[in-house]
Amino acid sequence: MNLARHSISATQPLVLYDVRFDADCQIFTTSTPEGFAVYRTLPLDLVRKREVSGGILSSVVPMHCSSLLFLLGGGRDPRYPPNKVIFWDEALGKEVAELEFREKVRGLACRRGWLAVALRRRVVAFEIGESVKRYGEWETYDNTRGVIAIATGAYSTLLAAPARQPGHVQFIHLPPCPPPVPVGPPPSILPRPPPPTTKHPHSVIVAHNTALTTIAVTPSGRLLATTSVRGTLVRVWDTATGKQIRELRRGSDQAEIYGVAFRPDEAEICVWSDKGTIHIFSLAAGVGPSNRQSKLSSLTSFIPIPKYFESEWSYAQFRIPTQSAHFSLQQQSAVRDTHPDLVEEEKCTVGWIEAPAPAPAPNGGRSAPASTPTTNYELIALTYTGGWYRLSLPKKSSASSTPAQANIPSSGSVRSGRARSPSGSSVTAGRTDKGKGVARDADRKEGRACTLLEFRRFGSWDGWG
Repeated sequence: MNLARHSISATQPLVLYDVRFDADCQIFTTSTPEGFAVYRTLPLDLVRKREVSGGILSSVVPMHCSSLLFLLGGGRDPRYPPNKVIFWDEALGKEVAELEFREKVRGLACRRGWLAVALRRRVVAFEIGESVKRYGEWETYDNTRGVIAIATGAYSTLLAAPARQPGHVQFIHLPPCPPPVPVGPPPSILPRPPPPTTKHPHSVIVAHNTALTTIAVTPSGRLLATTSVRGTLVRVWDTATGKQIRELRRGSDQAEIYGVAFRPDEAEICVWSDKGTIHIFSLAAGVGPSNRQSKLSSLTSFIPIPKYFESEWSYAQFRIPTQSAHFSLQQQSAVRDTHPDLVEEEKCTVGWIEAPAPAPAPNGGRSAPASTPTTNYELIALTYTGGWYRLSLPKKSSASSTPAQANIPSSGSVRSGRARSPSGSSVTAGRTDKGKGVARDADRKEGRACTLLEFRRFGSWDGWG
């Protein structure tokens, strides 16, 4: 019997230069060698794609609650000069304005009606309306990473940027952010703006001893999170008082932290880095799961111990599966030679979303008793290789309401000493342990792991790219 010959070709890796959420994580944008695309976050859906020829877009930044996108050229063949910010109106499908500077644009942050541009040693704010007006300019430290953050909630005022010294953060207060225009009938009770602020319009805090890598703020601007080049600690600050309220430990070994995101209700925070792991910390004391602490932390009131053992560790984690199994090393090197501006394969960005309400359970035709509605949150992780992960957090019953005790390593990494399989699961190395203690440890680790609810591909897998 003669069978037809079939050729089997390996999956080609996806080429993405940038992936980022909007302020509410309702949509996200991607930039590829062909142009850019806009996706709905949940359910995952391609909303719009735009082919752009003539060069590379390094960033596509959506403005909150508008059809305006800010485009930056980059790479070895930039579509636009790196010293320009292009205003693209997706409703009109064309460029509507541009900003030009004397140096390369390092980063952008925006909210309704405002844009902040990070340059190497200064930050410039613009008010965007019928025209673009320059509002102010502030000096910064050598900010090659383009670190900058802006509060996006109604009536918020905070703009956070590096100060003139490494590791310092300056608080800049802009005019209050206008509330979004309501869709549908107006609400019965209109939100009232907060009383006029008495804060100084400009202040500085000493966040770290080394250069900053990440700044994140809550939508209200009440809390600020900072990380440094060491990548071991995340510090949370009260922006009204300038005092540190939490110090959270990602790990003990150095890492490059890619981003930090607050939950919308400010009860939790997530951190992700080049280690390929997403860490979730609790910020609400006495509510829900608690962060892990060393067993020696209880001795701090009796004997002096290193500050390391007083640290709070994440109560939940998720490991991004490696994509290396989908294509060979020869393909990886060939693609990287063709596109030298590609990021590492495990780089990702993470955002919080409100979980869909579960379907009501059948009650035999009777109406279910009324209960107080609660908002559940989930995480969406987007990788630069086109992976879309929807994650749920451990249930409150899985974690104790008191701080969990953990065997924290005295040196090295807090990551598990297990090799990663292509599917993202752990492969046990070495001898096989037995006993009830191992089972209890497995139960505790299972309770600390986020649950993968859904995995999908975006990019070339849905016809784009």
